[in-house]
Amino acid sequence: NGGGMNGTSKMMDFLEEPLPGVGTYEDFNTIDWVREKSRDRDRHREITSRSKESTWALIHSVSDAFSGWLLMLLIGLLAGSLAGLIDISAHWMTDLKEGVCLAGFWFNHEHCCWKSNTTFTDRDKCPEWKSWSQLILGHGEGAFAYILNYFMYVIWALLFSLLAVLLVKGFAPYACGSGIPEIKTILSGFIIRGYLGKWTLIIKTITLVLAVSSGLSLGKEGPLVHVACCCGNILCHLFTKYRKNEAKRREVLSAAAAAGVSVAFGAPIGGVLFSLEEVSYYFPLKTLWRSFFAALVAAFTLRSINPFGNSRLVLFYVEFHMPWHLLELIPFILLGIFGGLWGAFFIRSNIAWCRRRKTTKLGKYPVLEVFVVTAITAILAFPNEYTRMSTSELISELFNDCGILDSSKLCEYVNDFNSTKGDDLPDRAAGPGVYTAMWQLALALIMKVFITIFTFGMKVPSGLFIPSMAVGAIAGRLLGVGMEQLAFYHHDWVIFSGWCSPGADCITPGLYAMVGAAACLGGVTRMTVSLVVIMFELTGGLEYIVPLMAAAMTSKWVADAIGREGIYDAHIRLNGYPFLEAKEEFSHKTLAMDVMRPRRNDPPLTVITQDSMTVEDVEAIINETTYSGYPVVVSRESQRLVGFVLRRDLIISIENARKKQDGIVSTSIIYFTDHSPPLPPSSPSMLKLRSILDLSPFTVTDQTPMEIVVDIFRKLGLRQCLVTHNGKLLGIITKKDVLKHIAQLANQDPDSILFN
Repeated sequence: NGGGMNGTSKMMDFLEEPLPGVGTYEDFNTIDWVREKSRDRDRHREITSRSKESTWALIHSVSDAFSGWLLMLLIGLLAGSLAGLIDISAHWMTDLKEGVCLAGFWFNHEHCCWKSNTTFTDRDKCPEWKSWSQLILGHGEGAFAYILNYFMYVIWALLFSLLAVLLVKGFAPYACGSGIPEIKTILSGFIIRGYLGKWTLIIKTITLVLAVSSGLSLGKEGPLVHVACCCGNILCHLFTKYRKNEAKRREVLSAAAAAGVSVAFGAPIGGVLFSLEEVSYYFPLKTLWRSFFAALVAAFTLRSINPFGNSRLVLFYVEFHMPWHLLELIPFILLGIFGGLWGAFFIRSNIAWCRRRKTTKLGKYPVLEVFVVTAITAILAFPNEYTRMSTSELISELFNDCGILDSSKLCEYVNDFNSTKGDDLPDRAAGPGVYTAMWQLALALIMKVFITIFTFGMKVPSGLFIPSMAVGAIAGRLLGVGMEQLAFYHHDWVIFSGWCSPGADCITPGLYAMVGAAACLGGVTRMTVSLVVIMFELTGGLEYIVPLMAAAMTSKWVADAIGREGIYDAHIRLNGYPFLEAKEEFSHKTLAMDVMRPRRNDPPLTVITQDSMTVEDVEAIINETTYSGYPVVVSRESQRLVGFVLRRDLIISIENARKKQDGIVSTSIIYFTDHSPPLPPSSPSMLKLRSILDLSPFTVTDQTPMEIVVDIFRKLGLRQCLVTHNGKLLGIITKKDVLKHIAQLANQDPDSILFN
């Protein structure tokens, strides 16, 4: 079949019909944003032109336009449903560590006591709810009953955490951790196969309930973003335009991330801003509106499934009766400083611990690590009521403004109701309960500061939002009570004399807790605007935006002065992901020739010629190198650039041609031109691969400043850029080369960038 003729029957553009796999990407590689957006534009133009030809084509065009909104609706419904399931299950299993409901084992403590006739102050002591000692021994008093309750608490905690780590290790290793660093990297164009798959979704949903219920110092808020993005990725497969286009899929994932924050905090607007400020790489205007729609649907779905978690549409509703005073900005800024210092300390300590985990034998025993950390956490947590309760419950109590009916230790003041007007209580002297609560909170603060360092990054789902907020809320409440007592005993001091008269309600400790929570969360994540909006939506406190902003900005400035990276960026760098931060400025005076490969004394650049290499020659290049793609030149002598071809596309095309095209053998010529080169009559059939060639690869000259090159990579999302000199190909710069160069200039290890 290959002999004698060199006509059109022997020549074939094998890719006139697209092959399965061509145009896709290998695992742990970066997508080509330019190519993906170009494909989507071509697809859209084709649909628009066909819509004028028939009614059916017009209907198809309309359905294509609305498919994005339908997808957002489905993501919101699924993410909200799963969040509701996680919330209800975690609440029940958390209470299971302390006892069980006789009216129905599936009721948590709060639901169990709804129908009880107990008084408001004894609402947690209803006869339907039995502690483990009451159930086993018949009574709940005495040392033995306390020891039995202690033992059961620790056993349940260990059981939940071990089950979580074994499920993660056995079925879905990607289900561990927060997920936000990886999602941030994926949204920048990186491929991590399976990270947003169905098994990861199932195991993460189950193990998130188990990890939260175990009492470890972690939250479910970060992992809920991962869960929502898994929902988005899986649902993308229902729509062709999202299934086949990686750039379009990342628009959906940005919206899914917003829905995840929305269900985590009940904050749709904050979720959109978080996605925009923190995780998204490409966020067009239509994605903004679709994200908001998905976030709203997710939030209302959650409220429909779990209406009993809170009677309002906010997680920690607050109702402070007195406005804040301008002079209180001083302690608010102090809380911001504390939050920044805590954030910087936590990031450095946690990264050092995670690095040690990766480089020592400790990383080989994740089950043992989870067992030890859970055992220490449970043993230390049980004696202190503020560490025994769930972290969300703790934050809610710390945010609370004491009223007449409050029975918490934090509200045990020396009462003087003569000056009480309505719900407003004057600043009063702290009673024994407040002093007991203060030292218990101080111990809780020390424990949470240190135990969270070792918990975040273990092989179980672990979020950082709620633990960070808890640290700040405890510190804020301690400072707030201190300020309150200072104002009560020294109201004649200059700082109080103008606005805090005796018997007035001047200081609100719950507000200090709220500001402290925002400060610590901002110090760890470096969020600003989205953080303030999330805190507003969390608490419903619109008039406290200025104190929140003051604390958030102060914590960011203090933390940035110590280290520029937030916790998620630090974990991205620790894992070696190729993430090019869009917010960082590149100010060094280097040129493209300083970064490109090959360097001096390196072997010459591997290239493919446009019409003179055989199948065997190209296969040899593929086997001998690991590059993701190859420049195509006119000839090795001229080095005039023709285009760029991807390794994966070459492999798939050649394999398919060998199987399905007659006459393709190892000596067949591969050509990338429009017309076949002249060959002797006896030569075998030629293989035309022009359709897989990128004819417009981005090029820069060797004298282009790296400042411009870095900007091109950031704004266009490039995988690689070719370097020319006087029109001749000189070298190549990949995203990995850019990241290594930036790391080297920042005195960091360039070899820490592991992936392409």
